[in-house]
Amino acid sequence: MARRVLPGFVSTILVIAVLVTGIFGYVIVTDFLHLGRLLKVIGYIETQALDPVPIVELVDGAMQGMVEALGDPYSVYMKPKAYKELTAHIQGSYGGVGLLITVKEKKLTVLSPFKGTPAHRAGIKAGDIITKIDGKSTAGLDLDEAADLMKGEPGTKVVLTVSREGAEEKDYTIVREKISIPTVTGEMLEVEDASGIGYINITMFSDTTGHDLEKVIADLKSQGLKALVLDLRNNPGGALRAAVHVAEMFVPPGPIVYIQGRDGTETYKADEKYLNLPLVVLVNKGSASASEIVSGAIKDTGVGTIVGETTFGKGLVQTVFRLDEGAAVKLTTAKYLTPNKNDINEKGIEPDVKVEMDPETEQQALLNAPSLEIDPQLQKAVEILKEKLAE
Repeated sequence: MARRVLPGFVSTILVIAVLVTGIFGYVIVTDFLHLGRLLKVIGYIETQALDPVPIVELVDGAMQGMVEALGDPYSVYMKPKAYKELTAHIQGSYGGVGLLITVKEKKLTVLSPFKGTPAHRAGIKAGDIITKIDGKSTAGLDLDEAADLMKGEPGTKVVLTVSREGAEEKDYTIVREKISIPTVTGEMLEVEDASGIGYINITMFSDTTGHDLEKVIADLKSQGLKALVLDLRNNPGGALRAAVHVAEMFVPPGPIVYIQGRDGTETYKADEKYLNLPLVVLVNKGSASASEIVSGAIKDTGVGTIVGETTFGKGLVQTVFRLDEGAAVKLTTAKYLTPNKNDINEKGIEPDVKVEMDPETEQQALLNAPSLEIDPQLQKAVEILKEKLAE
């Protein structure tokens, strides 16, 4: 019995062949059999599979598989819906629970709960492992699939099953909200026997973070700022240029970060506009990526003291490339080195002064920050600044 050949399938194959030839002509010469194999698989699915799917889904699956072949949890092919949600997240407004997640050792891991969000109030912590979302196992899910399951209309509920070291697995029922997070907040601390100590918390690095920080610093200066605590705990990172903008305000002229890509190294440098005041930076295992660019620059240049715990250790840079029809691909395109050319990926930044907190203390300290009464890391930061002010 002759097999039928679908006109749509033939035209699709021709389009794919032309596209591949135009963009990757050299690949066809060196690796033609693999590309031919791809076209054959599409053909067999279209003509032989009991339940074929539309060509567009097959191509989407092929692109997703190509990115997954990199073995990089931070690289992902995004369908239009996922890319739209990423854009909304960058703009700071989406319906969800307020978690930043990653895949670590093949487990869906909480990198950071955003301060003041439903997940943060529920007590979910950096380092927690999410094993189920609404009863669905997270094993095998990529980051975008997991994030998509947690997002939804404000007012709806989602159940996260969480595994935490030293504790039994627990279900958290969380009501989604519209997540709109101000990235920079600041205030003057009331400190016994000292005045002029300010506190600034940066929750993530968005396109507006640098300008927002300038405004907060100006406000604190008007209140007599003499020394500063910069809190980057549970800050998952964000935009590279935002991190550079922030670092410029704290480090002296010279390198901030080196970005090493396939085509060479790019150096971002600071100018003369740094604050030049006694400085302590608070970090923990939820401080990642752009947070580590800032804390690494401050540590290497010696302009501040790093207090807390070893940071997460994400020394990689991702770039989002827009595709047609609203899709995109996010790829790891470079790694970064601190001013002393330290590679901190999967290592983290060691604090100058280590101050660890038990889980309960940490949860309460971060939920109520800044609170000198219950936060030993903040207490140590203020102690260091008081000594510097007394010099």
